Amino acid sequence: MPSHKGGLQVCRCLPSLINMTHVFVYGTLKKGQPNYYRMFDQANGKSEFLASARTTEKFPLVIAGQHNIPFLLNIPGQGQRVRGEIYKVDDQMLKFLDDFETVPTMYQRTEVKLEVEEWVGQTAGEKTPSPGSIVEAFVYSTTTYKPDWPALPNYESYDSYGSHGLEYVTREGRQ
Repeated sequence: MPSHKGGLQVCRCLPSLINMTHVFVYGTLKKGQPNYYRMFDQANGKSEFLASARTTEKFPLVIAGQHNIPFLLNIPGQGQRVRGEIYKVDDQMLKFLDDFETVPTMYQRTEVKLEVEEWVGQTAGEKTPSPGSIVEAFVYSTTTYKPDWPALPNYESYDSYGSHGLEYVTREGRQ
């Protein structure tokens, strides 16, 4: 609440509480992948790497389409336990990611349970999860896909430059 002191207005404001959300990335947004830089572009918002983890349930992680896009098909129980990274993101970054992942037409943002492999980030006021702990985060998966996609090879961990030979075509590289 503002107060007046010697003709000057002094604001005794509480620090703003920025809402932070946990997001699990498994594809081109991971470290070493073509869109990783977007996670740290300040124009998109703020993000902080927290942990490496893998899904507690199996899901098909496939590479599909003419641009070799990694898709996590929302078919629990099929495929493999998918490895990825957990990030803490602010509301601005979450909105950017929703737009980038074309929610709700291409992907949907849903919650997923994850098994922590290694937690390196800071958790304000909370106990740091240990390896083997189960945590929840949002993930971008799809229920909209071509009928043959569930039969495609599926992966435990995505790498655009992997031996599969299906290098991701960046948005800038598409015609």
